[in-house]
Amino acid sequence: MRAIRVASAALLGLTALTFTAPAAQAKGEDNITPFGFSVLPSTIAAGGQVTLRIERDGGCKGPATVNSAVFDTVTIPPGQSHATAVVDWDAKPGAMYKVMFTCDGAGGSTDLTIAGGRPTGHPIPQPLVPPRGVHAGEGGSVAGFDLKEIGLGALLIAGSIGAAYRLSRKRTSEESS
Repeated sequence: MRAIRVASAALLGLTALTFTAPAAQAKGEDNITPFGFSVLPSTIAAGGQVTLRIERDGGCKGPATVNSAVFDTVTIPPGQSHATAVVDWDAKPGAMYKVMFTCDGAGGSTDLTIAGGRPTGHPIPQPLVPPRGVHAGEGGSVAGFDLKEIGLGALLIAGSIGAAYRLSRKRTSEESS
């Protein structure tokens, strides 16, 4: 009886695996890589600046190369997870360009869409994620240490404790008489 349950579970798992593999092939997905990648923003005006990100925790240990017809080839060195590229000024508005990420023999691509307008002046700066955690301040306990405020607070606390003590002593003397 146990063998029938095990065989049924194995057959069900194999069937599920069989039906999911053709779905990925049917969509034309060639972006199955051991590392993640992205272009931010995915829509930009000609002359704008894009951030090319790669997730190093997957399987990309060496340098990553990023190619596209709309900007110069960019290399992301080992130990870094992002780089920037400036989109060519002659990129066609409304066109989609492939951006190819390659690292350690694996590669994948994503699309970059060119917006209709052109930026004026300098390229648009994109926010970057700091490579380490943010540096937080000392907080409210040390930062802004003000002796006047501390003294006034201590005086108010002492005054309220003194008033409470005096009122409690006054009531005790009234009750005893």
